[in-house]
Amino acid sequence: MNHERAPLLRGRAASPGVAVGPVAKLLPGATRADFPEGAVLVAPTTDPSMLLHMFKSVAIVTDIGGTTSHAAIVSRELGIPCVVATKSATSILDEGMVVEVDGTNGLVYLKE
Repeated sequence: MNHERAPLLRGRAASPGVAVGPVAKLLPGATRADFPEGAVLVAPTTDPSMLLHMFKSVAIVTDIGGTTSHAAIVSRELGIPCVVATKSATSILDEGMVVEVDGTNGLVYLKE
């Protein structure tokens, strides 16, 4: 993958691979019965209550977390890319924005 543009976000690589999809945010206290299949799950952090949504996502991006966080462990088990500890994914990424998540290098790009 050769990117000539700068990434929107940098974080810790938590699960390898690359995926593209629209952003779907899961913020604290919110429930999303309509979480879209094939979306990039973006959240401050993850917890077990988000598991159903994680199964539907193509990638996970969080504001906080480490390589042993819930998001990292579940994404590795599911075989989907994950970037954690971006510090600002929930504020920089807009709902529906199409992004490319590079879980191998811990980067998130705007997909043009």
